[in-house]
Amino acid sequence: MSDDETKRSRLRSPQRRSPKGATKSRWTLRRIIGGLCLSISSSWAVYQWLPLLADDPIGYGHYAARFVDWSSRRDQVKQAFVTSWDAYHQHAWGQDRYHPVAEVGSQMSPKGLGWIIVDSLSTMMVMNLTAPLAESRKWLQRSLSYDQDQDVNTFETTIRMLGGLLSAHYLATRFPDVSSRRDSVYLAKALDLTDRLLSAYESPSGIPFASVHLGRKVGLPSHDGGASSMAEAATLQLEMKYLSYLTHNETYWRKAENVMKVLDDNVAEAGLLPIYVHPKTGRFTSREIRLGSRGDSYYEYLIKQYLQTSGQEPIYLDMWEEALAGIEKHLIVPIKNSGLKIVGELPQGIGGKVSPKMDHLVCFLPGSIALGATGGYTVAQARTQPGWTAEKERQIELARDLMKTCWGMYAVTATGLAPEIAWFNAAEEDLKPRPGDRPGRASKDSLAAWKEDFIVKPLDAHNLQRPETVESLFMLWRITEDPLYREWGWKIFRAFEEYTNLGGGKGYTSLNDVNAIPPSKRDNMESFWLAETLKYLYLLFSPTDYIPLHEVVFNTEAHIFPRFKQSKWTTGWQRKPR
Repeated sequence: MSDDETKRSRLRSPQRRSPKGATKSRWTLRRIIGGLCLSISSSWAVYQWLPLLADDPIGYGHYAARFVDWSSRRDQVKQAFVTSWDAYHQHAWGQDRYHPVAEVGSQMSPKGLGWIIVDSLSTMMVMNLTAPLAESRKWLQRSLSYDQDQDVNTFETTIRMLGGLLSAHYLATRFPDVSSRRDSVYLAKALDLTDRLLSAYESPSGIPFASVHLGRKVGLPSHDGGASSMAEAATLQLEMKYLSYLTHNETYWRKAENVMKVLDDNVAEAGLLPIYVHPKTGRFTSREIRLGSRGDSYYEYLIKQYLQTSGQEPIYLDMWEEALAGIEKHLIVPIKNSGLKIVGELPQGIGGKVSPKMDHLVCFLPGSIALGATGGYTVAQARTQPGWTAEKERQIELARDLMKTCWGMYAVTATGLAPEIAWFNAAEEDLKPRPGDRPGRASKDSLAAWKEDFIVKPLDAHNLQRPETVESLFMLWRITEDPLYREWGWKIFRAFEEYTNLGGGKGYTSLNDVNAIPPSKRDNMESFWLAETLKYLYLLFSPTDYIPLHEVVFNTEAHIFPRFKQSKWTTGWQRKPR
């Protein structure tokens, strides 16, 4: 090496010299002692913080969402859909149900209703899965017929089948590179199905019958004394209104909106409706009020109807705000140790004691509250608009509080997956009727406190791959821009991967007990696993400008419809004086 090269080498790698007067051995000893001290102090800090992190259900302690490759996580969700779909395609193609443990399918009607295929169309479009989409479209065109000797549930068929077809029709034009513009098959099938479903509305009151016979086009009353579920009767509007908008046929719109009038004419106190209504009279047949099964999506569709028609129908915003105030006053209570807020039930109606029970289905509510506050825009954007108020700010905080409780349903179980129903340890005083709002209480983010408050009974411990919590996580992330909600979604997805993925290409299954390790399998893959849960997780990990929340509405099965304005007709009813 030349002298110049030697000099440059020294400049690049300067030699550390011992301090003046110190021998090399003494200098080395000091470095060793210093390193040991640093190591001991670091270990002590970790030792001090580890118990806190282990008892941290929120995840603040080890949370670094800003440094995550969200694109990779989104791809993993897409792969979960592909695995589920490929298993169904291989073992149960064209059938309505898939049993992944047995690797067989089964039908819900003699010829099949396309239950899984139709329910999955919009997810395939969102995920840009062109090959399975093309095959599904071909199956619809060649094999699907609704002219069958079969009765079907009016609500489920509307939200899954009609909603799936109409959403596919819309998304085919939004994403022309994903789906052929030859989308007439979706709309044609939707019209055929709707003309059969219209028979449900031919009741004396206009409240739809619980079921319809597809082939005979006859509405059928339920086996519960003929009463229909309130939520199911009031969760048909987005689909029917969009179909009227597409076809310029007012019939569908008027049939569906009349349901809202009949329900509201009961003048229920605080905007809270009992869970059963009779098609013959249009009157409620029970006093029980809840936001879980048979109550949930009535409230969801209040704010979504307002948004679907771009604010042209303020009557639904008025109903939403009244109902939300009633929920806060009569249903939301704190739980004992953690102070978390829950949405209880009123088995005897308003004036009765609150039951500290909460279905996983209720977890649609945090997202709906946030959506109602901002209209789908971010909080930062909404705060710059003239209509922003302190009340809307408070609603965002309420949405955050309830979101934490829904996350708690996952955080406290052995598998990290939520049960179908949770019960809670609440103070007796908090469950009694009150004339005013219930007092708040600071929440305690301790996993130990949460586990004392969350009660999972054996009969309620199953997990059906439900979407409501990840639905609200998606909406809270888009609206608040807080990456914590993405992290919670990722933890939920990882738990699904660990405990519901059967491996070997079999697909994913629902579970019998979320507190058993390993959990036993129910041997069923719900269609909403494909239509909702994986779609919302995919969107949660997608860029925020992908399908902007302020441009669309999601029906209660996560099928995507556009917001629109129309001038052909106005709301056909008015509320009775309160």
